[in-house]
Amino acid sequence: MQGKRILYLMLGWFSLITGIIGIFLPLLPTTPLVLLAAWCFSRSSVRFHTWLIEHKFFGPIVRDWQSSDGIPRKARNRAIIFMWAGMAISIFIVSRLWATVGLITIGLCVSIYLLRMPLRSETPIATEAEESLKSPKDKDETS
Repeated sequence: MQGKRILYLMLGWFSLITGIIGIFLPLLPTTPLVLLAAWCFSRSSVRFHTWLIEHKFFGPIVRDWQSSDGIPRKARNRAIIFMWAGMAISIFIVSRLWATVGLITIGLCVSIYLLRMPLRSETPIATEAEESLKSPKDKDETS
């Protein structure tokens, strides 16, 4: 059991480091690697999983994924646009048929997956909470 934990821990750190490198290299996808790291950490280290969830940059990615509430429309559209832009650059640089076919196949699969995900309201939670706390009289005045 200890060996499995160490394997998950090593894979988690490898995924996270590779995902960080992917921020700068268009061929490496950051988000899936960060999510893989979170999954590995959840099976190996509560401390590292908590650290990743509370991280300033990576935490929102993991929390949004784990919430299963869906993703904001802007985030989904931005992810699709940047993914295709990065793949277009990669296809241009590599210019090999096998790489082009592979990248387009991956891009189509990821795009279909993202387009089928439920969309979450982009209304901030604080605004919704404030609305629910208003008295009926206040609500009538704003309508």
